[in-house]
Amino acid sequence: MLDTVTGEYLDYLAVERGLARNTIAAYRRDLTTYCSYLERVGVESFEGVNRQIIEGFVGDRRDGGYSDASVERAVAAVKGLHAFLVRDGIVAQNPTAALRLPKKAERLPECLSVGDVSALLDQDFPEGEMGLRDHAILEVLYGCGLRVSELVGLDVGDVHFDDGFVLVRGKGSKERLAPLVGSAARAMAQYIADGRRRLAAHARGSKTPAVFLNKNGGRLSRQSVHVICERYGRQVGLVGLHPHTLRHSFATHMLAGGADLRVLQEILGHADISTTQVYTHVDRTQLTEVYLAAHPLAHR
Repeated sequence: MLDTVTGEYLDYLAVERGLARNTIAAYRRDLTTYCSYLERVGVESFEGVNRQIIEGFVGDRRDGGYSDASVERAVAAVKGLHAFLVRDGIVAQNPTAALRLPKKAERLPECLSVGDVSALLDQDFPEGEMGLRDHAILEVLYGCGLRVSELVGLDVGDVHFDDGFVLVRGKGSKERLAPLVGSAARAMAQYIADGRRRLAAHARGSKTPAVFLNKNGGRLSRQSVHVICERYGRQVGLVGLHPHTLRHSFATHMLAGGADLRVLQEILGHADISTTQVYTHVDRTQLTEVYLAAHPLAHR
């Protein structure tokens, strides 16, 4: 019974709400865990769920060592499920109606120094098409502030060298323009003119319009970009470098250089400016460090 109703809710999210597959998969895992917890405490149907049981589930997740973000997502999934049950008349009461999402501890994004970024991008890349591709990937991740999914989703027709921008398809299929200038534009142009042409020659059947290709001429995967970042980061002492760290660094360095917060919001594709404002906290941290190092009375 529990699994059947949960499946109906997930179908609703996929078909009527149009949520992404990754989001559905995450909700499926969370709700499977939730149903297992209900069975463990002797609850056989959703009518038997009350506020105390919900709070017990949240406590169980916390005691299991899950991160604040994981607990928050699980609670969101459970709240959505129970709202769905009431809306469809399956149960009469929603025990999660007054339940607040657990507050996440503020976690500042990891950020590279300008020197670290320079070391990463100025290192010697292998000769040939793979080196040209990998260099362009790192340059564009930092130079344009793209998410990994946006990077691998770029098509050749999205790149406009003459106008100095790339057309980016972000979350929710929303389109925006990101500047493509300087070393990022040069690396991209060299890759497309030479490296991509060679990689595309390996394609079997119809060719993909993707900008970034794998060794078989197909669209590069997100996982491959993670591997590329980790590999080249390790070579300059940046162990465990994540693609998103380059996006964080782009945003932080832009603000430090005087970029307007609203302009940065547009470039990053944030729907809410509060998401962009986290980078002001990073910048304040750096300002404090500078103050402590420079002010003659800072340590009196």
